[in-house]
Amino acid sequence: MSGVVFDAETARMLEAVYMTPDIVAQRARVLELLAPRPGEHILDVGVGPALLAYDLARLVGESGRVVGLDASPDMLKAAEARLAPLGQAECVEGDATALPFPEAAFDAAVSTQAYEYVPDMPKALAELRRVLKPGGRALILDTDWRSLVWRCGDQALMDRVLACWDEHLFDPHLPAALGPMLARAGFVVRRVEIAPLLTAGWQPVSYAAGILRTMRDFVLKAGPKRGLSAEDIRAWHEDQQGLIARGEFFFSLNRYIFLATR
Repeated sequence: MSGVVFDAETARMLEAVYMTPDIVAQRARVLELLAPRPGEHILDVGVGPALLAYDLARLVGESGRVVGLDASPDMLKAAEARLAPLGQAECVEGDATALPFPEAAFDAAVSTQAYEYVPDMPKALAELRRVLKPGGRALILDTDWRSLVWRCGDQALMDRVLACWDEHLFDPHLPAALGPMLARAGFVVRRVEIAPLLTAGWQPVSYAAGILRTMRDFVLKAGPKRGLSAEDIRAWHEDQQGLIARGEFFFSLNRYIFLATR
């Protein structure tokens, strides 16, 4: 990864964003598609603050098992605190390209907004297939930032801010290539659908509000090294605040869900 440190502050920020109504609805759709069953063993790659893992653990029940994997110790602390009441859930520190589990250990696996940070996706998908049982299900959700429609008063400045933001991801356009990647890794893609995040009119409790704050904070740190001055970033943020004040804010971003089987 580059640019974003997944520390305790980031964990708190992600938790707040992941509890907004639009992300709660996205999580419900992920659960519906993955369809966890009592007694199943499920892996969550990039568990983050474990909101999804918590729901999965409740659905597989005490006879099942949910393992949340993350490379960040601070994320794991947040996940462990949330999952502590559930004896069927545990957290493991690890890398998506070297999963610390035996072959065919899981009935299903899920990864939301994690693989876009992974530099070696063929290796990560090979590892995912290895730890799934034959016929096991894999659900991957990631964003293609080319799908973004975000109203602004200065498109050239917006483009510069977004180009800086893209640099914190290894692949900001992963979904466009993910289907063929899954096929080459030995998966059969069963379903692909869009999970849109739409804020047509300002809503302070939304993904759009969270990403506006997060992007501003990131670009304030990273922008000067990429030719964005503090004045540029202030102008970009003030432009958005003006749109909000005039009732003209608009934000739309597509995430893509891939459901595949081994």
